[in-house]
Amino acid sequence: MRFWKYHGLGNDFIVLENFDQSAKKDPEYVKRLCDRHTGIGADGILYIEKDCMCDARMVVMNSDGSEAEMCGNGIRCVAKHLYDNWLVRSKTMTINTLAGGKSIECTVHNGLVESVVVGMGAPKLDRKLIPMKGEGQFVDAELNVDGQRIVATAVSMGNPHLITFQEFEPEEMDELGPKLERHPSFPKRTNVEFVKLVKGVLEVKVFERGAGWTMACGTGACATAVAAAVSGKVPFGEEVEVRLPGGSLWISVSRDLSEVKMRGPAVLVYRAAID
Repeated sequence: MRFWKYHGLGNDFIVLENFDQSAKKDPEYVKRLCDRHTGIGADGILYIEKDCMCDARMVVMNSDGSEAEMCGNGIRCVAKHLYDNWLVRSKTMTINTLAGGKSIECTVHNGLVESVVVGMGAPKLDRKLIPMKGEGQFVDAELNVDGQRIVATAVSMGNPHLITFQEFEPEEMDELGPKLERHPSFPKRTNVEFVKLVKGVLEVKVFERGAGWTMACGTGACATAVAAAVSGKVPFGEEVEVRLPGGSLWISVSRDLSEVKMRGPAVLVYRAAID
């Protein structure tokens, strides 16, 4: 079986062309391939499939075997794969996901994609749409974790995110990350972003649902920019740098919250085959 290894800011993926639907998706198989000691090693697997409405469909499986609705870093890698391998010959394309179709604009140099702008769609702040228990929005609100009050904002970018600007020590984040991911308020679990605003730059550490601490998270960067904009920390309608451990993404949030755009790189690491 052929596969390709890609990364977006260190958030790494196994990419499989699954046009004939022959690739396995069962959790044990996914976990085995993603294992960094006995498998290929990755934060997840991206399956590229045919789609009747869009140029392609992306299916995202996390390294723990669970399926994700959307992956911001992953969709840039899929776009690069489609263009570089002549599967789609337009610099603009649409890729379908469980979170809906996403519009893509590729920047190409010497025939290969260097960076990708993704129209991520509208963020969702209503708890029922995130999903999160309760009514209305959860913006700069308090969440109880073992008696500790955490001030945070919940946003969906096709998948759930909980963003906090509260300051914590590294060991506190290590403890809170998995607790917040599985907090009972989130029936489908949540991604968690710990954020610090430094001279207009959003510095983010991400505990990713189903993958743990990751080098970068595209939907997390978008959700963070949304949370910062609605609380007045960054401007609407302008690109904001979101700095993750693996590098930076540039995010803009429309004032009417109708669209979030993400700009960032995608890199092919190698291609190979596995039995």
